[in-house]
Amino acid sequence: MRFVKKEVNTTPIEDTVFVIVERAQRAKQEIGEENVVDATIGSLYDEEGKLVALDSVFEPYDALPKEQKAKYAGSFTGNIGYRKQVYEWLLGNVSSTLAHSVIATPGGTGAVNITIEECLDKGETLVLPEIAWGSYRLMATMHNLNTKTYSLFDGDHFDIENFRSVCKEVSETQDKLVVIINDPCHNPTGYSLTKEEWKNVIEILNACAKKVPVVLLNDIAYIDYSYALAHSRDYMEQFNAISDHVMVVIAFSISKSLTSYGLRCGAAVILGQEQEDVRNVEIVFEKAARATWSNIANAAMDNFTFVTTENKEAFEKEKAYYIDLLEKRSSIFTKEADAVGLSYYPYKEGFFVTLRIEDNTMRDHFHEALMQEHIYTVKVNKGIRVAVCSLKTEKCKGLAKRMKAILDQVR
Repeated sequence: MRFVKKEVNTTPIEDTVFVIVERAQRAKQEIGEENVVDATIGSLYDEEGKLVALDSVFEPYDALPKEQKAKYAGSFTGNIGYRKQVYEWLLGNVSSTLAHSVIATPGGTGAVNITIEECLDKGETLVLPEIAWGSYRLMATMHNLNTKTYSLFDGDHFDIENFRSVCKEVSETQDKLVVIINDPCHNPTGYSLTKEEWKNVIEILNACAKKVPVVLLNDIAYIDYSYALAHSRDYMEQFNAISDHVMVVIAFSISKSLTSYGLRCGAAVILGQEQEDVRNVEIVFEKAARATWSNIANAAMDNFTFVTTENKEAFEKEKAYYIDLLEKRSSIFTKEADAVGLSYYPYKEGFFVTLRIEDNTMRDHFHEALMQEHIYTVKVNKGIRVAVCSLKTEKCKGLAKRMKAILDQVR
């Protein structure tokens, strides 16, 4: 490669999700939508099979003057009112004692990427869950970083001892520790840590921070679809116990919360014990934002502020309908899976349920066998992701039984 930097991964990207989505779409055209189970799409769909675009979000967005949509934002760090409202939306009811700052980003992805890129040096190791959104690893690769994974589960709960072991090991081999925890509503398993598990996580990170600075990257992309929405932020009070050698960066996705995936708006919320430390990280993030994307969509930020303040009641009422729908769909699938003995990772809430297939070779055979029966899913490490977020309720019924029968044949 003569025209790009020498130390970069040049292996072509293989986005298996979109490949399977295209295969599912072809099947619908050939044999009819009613004969296809398309559990691939990681976005919220209604019972008519249409992408959900909340009226309470897009009616006010459509009413914004075209000049407001066209203009630059007030700052490359994000509009002041937007940054303030993001913090209020996420931590307004949390008794937080931490210094903070907010940087606007292109979706939650921008917040994740900026943290990975700016907090680790080339050749260092990023700590990830072993079952996770694939782009974490891709980002690490593009920034010439290594990765090490921690086990997510010990039985039906978070594997805190393996998490402790991996964090300790990495903190002993480099000058900094950066750890990603995708919680609540983990993608792709649908697990959410308990407050006690979060307390243990913070204790472990504080112990590591006696050796090296620690950054906890908390990806909360799906938080606003928690089944226990009123208590979805309670765990953040555990952050108050971080030592002054630990920094928390929360990656927030308006794309998910407001069903506005294409508007690409989100935020990085920086939390620390010392204002000076928060400001130092903020400066680096500001410069990286200016150098990378320069500006976030002005109208997307203004609309978020309006929707979550003046239009909050309508927004929460409309969103509550879809949270109930998600819970109904996931309940049907998991209860039927329990009845037929189809194993899945501990699920509590969220867009996805993931079948437990710990042998990836077996997973591959199972995945292909499912497609032969026109059941389309997404492969993840040690599992098969079922997107209940986009499955009609009727398609959820009987699905677990069909999948178990196919798995038994493959085995």
